[in-house]
Amino acid sequence: MRLSLRSCAALAVFACLVPTVLSAGTDEDGMSEKEKAFSASMEKCTMVGSFTVDGKENKDDKEPLKAERYEIESAVKANDNIWIFTVRIKYGNLDTKLPVSVPLEWAGDTPMVTLTDAAIPGLGEGFSARVLFYKDRYAGTWQHGQVGGHMFGRIEQKKETSGK
Repeated sequence: MRLSLRSCAALAVFACLVPTVLSAGTDEDGMSEKEKAFSASMEKCTMVGSFTVDGKENKDDKEPLKAERYEIESAVKANDNIWIFTVRIKYGNLDTKLPVSVPLEWAGDTPMVTLTDAAIPGLGEGFSARVLFYKDRYAGTWQHGQVGGHMFGRIEQKKETSGK
């Protein structure tokens, strides 16, 4: 299966979402306060941003940036530094939810997803990304094979609606 540049960037972004930063300290469930805050911030959120493709940058504002939206249902710590993101992928005729396991590292108080030549079942292999998150923003790089670029944007929390 050959993936488009858009789907490659989408997969890299799905592997890279996290906004909030808090103090350290672990309690009885094995999660620190900053990990709990991160997990809560990822619940039912949408990443809204743009991505670039190396060699096809927006020169002289002649082309608009490529916009993307990524829906995250949840992010749960599995063990040590592995997190499982439940994401919704909408691309062409595909509209599905998938669990995606990714390593999450901390640079001080800043979470960062790191993928190196990762395989995503049904979608291919060779996905790499480094994405930092701070408050309601994210920024990083993505790579799939020889094609790569940058990604950046904001993280929006889903607004609650009343049942009436």
